Amino acid sequence: MPEGTPRPRRGATTIEEVARAAGVSRQTVSNALNAPQRVRPDTLARVTAAIRELGYQPDQSARSLRSGARRTLGYLAPVDDPFDPNPLMAGFLEALVDAAGAQGQRVLLFRPGQGAAESGVPRAAGPLAAIDELVAARQVDGLVLADVLGDDPRIGHVVRAGLPFVAFGRTGPGQPQHWVDIANDTAMAVVVRHLAGLGHRRIGYVGRAEDLPWMAARRAGFLAEAARLGLSAVTAARPDVAAVRELLRGPERPTAFAAGSDLLALDVYEAVRAEGSAVGPAGVAVTGFHDTPLCRHLHPALTSVRLPLRAIAAALVERLLGKVRGEAPPAGGLELAAELVVRASSRTGP
Repeated sequence: MPEGTPRPRRGATTIEEVARAAGVSRQTVSNALNAPQRVRPDTLARVTAAIRELGYQPDQSARSLRSGARRTLGYLAPVDDPFDPNPLMAGFLEALVDAAGAQGQRVLLFRPGQGAAESGVPRAAGPLAAIDELVAARQVDGLVLADVLGDDPRIGHVVRAGLPFVAFGRTGPGQPQHWVDIANDTAMAVVVRHLAGLGHRRIGYVGRAEDLPWMAARRAGFLAEAARLGLSAVTAARPDVAAVRELLRGPERPTAFAAGSDLLALDVYEAVRAEGSAVGPAGVAVTGFHDTPLCRHLHPALTSVRLPLRAIAAALVERLLGKVRGEAPPAGGLELAAELVVRASSRTGP
C-alpha cells in the first residue's frame, strides 16, 4: 500500500487505538487534534502518522459538545432588493463559505426581516433583533458582518452581546477595528492614472449614495487623483443615464468615465450610445468597479476594479477564529489591495 494511504478497516477506529499505535496516552492524541502547539514536534509527527495509517476520523459532533464550539460562523447578509440583487455580495458569500470550509467551519446565513417563526409567533424585524435571536439560540461561534457603516449600530450591539465578530468594511472610530477591506480611494486613483495614461484629460465620474463610506471614498479618490494630475474632472449630478447624457452634451464633454460600480457603468454605456457615440477605443472609455461576472460579457468587455473576495473572506475567517479561540486580536483592520482588470472598454484612448 502506498505510503500515506489510510489502512482499510471494517469498523471505526477509536482514539484509544491511535494512542496505542503511537505509543502515547489518549490525552496526547486529543491534544494533537485540538491543541497541537502543546505537543512536542516528534510526538505530534508520530500521532499524525498513526492517524493517517489507521484512517482515524474524529467525531466532530462529540468534540463540539465537549468544547462548547459549534464550528459554525454566522453571516448577517445585507438586505437586497430581490429585483436588483447585488452580484458582488453573492460572490463574497461563495468565497466566505469556501474559506470557512477550509477551516472545518460552516456558515449559517441569516438576514433581518419579518416572518413567522416555527412557533407561529412573528419574528422581530431589523438587524439588531436578528442578532438577538441568533445569540439566544446559541447557534454560532462568531459573526461576520458586511456593508458596515461608520456609525453602524450592529457593532455596538454585537459587542454588548459578547459575540466575537469581524466586518467586511471599516468600523468607525471608537469601535473595535476587527475589519478587512480594500482602500477604495486608492483603487479609484489607479483608475484615474490608467485613463490619464491613455491620454484622457477630461474624465467624468458616476457614483451613488455618498452616505455609503465606500462610495464616498471612491469619489474622493477620483477627485484627488484627477486634481493631482491636472485633469478636468466632472461628476454626474445623479447616478443615472440622463445625468451622464447631460455631461456628454456639455462644453467640457468627457472622453472617459469612471463609474463607482459595474451597474453604474451600464448606465454610462447606454448614455454614450444614446448620444450617438461608441464605448471603447473609437469613442468614450469606460471603467467600472467590483469586476462582477457581467464585465466579461458586455460589448466591449468592461475594465473594472477587482476586489480580492477570496483573500478578504479567508482573512475574515482567520481573524474571527482567532477571536473565538481567545487569541489577542490584531491591532487594527487589514487593508488588501484591489486589482484593475483592463479590458476593451478602456484598452486604448484618443
